[in-house]
Amino acid sequence: MNIIGKVVSINISSTKGVIKKPIEKGIFIEDFGLENDAHAGKWHRQVSLLAKESIEKMNDLGAKDLTYGNFAENITTEGIVLFEIPVGTRLEIGETVQEVTQIGKECHKGCKIKELVGDCVMPREGIFTRIIKGGTIKPGDKIVVL
Repeated sequence: MNIIGKVVSINISSTKGVIKKPIEKGIFIEDFGLENDAHAGKWHRQVSLLAKESIEKMNDLGAKDLTYGNFAENITTEGIVLFEIPVGTRLEIGETVQEVTQIGKECHKGCKIKELVGDCVMPREGIFTRIIKGGTIKPGDKIVVL
């Protein structure tokens, strides 16, 4: 067991293309994603993760008051370099087991953060997973590489 990080926020939105709002805990459904989240479904990008450290980079570049969920990530992490985790790696996060399926993504048109500061970290530093084993995740839960 190799504890490498922790969850600082669980974030959700009912529609795509908007900032996600933090919630007390998330219920993650096997092969689907975060219950009631717009991005959940039977595909390879069921859950998105972004590090608190990546959000802080954007604030340091001049973005104002970016916080958890602003990059539409479902799970905000701390203490783990997400984009260095190889695709196929399994992570135990809270009660769940997730498999890394994609590192980064194509930036969508009209990204407010990129317009504001000239850059956005989600396309490079965010990762996506699919749920192998469902369960609950809450802030403070450990992230373990299996």
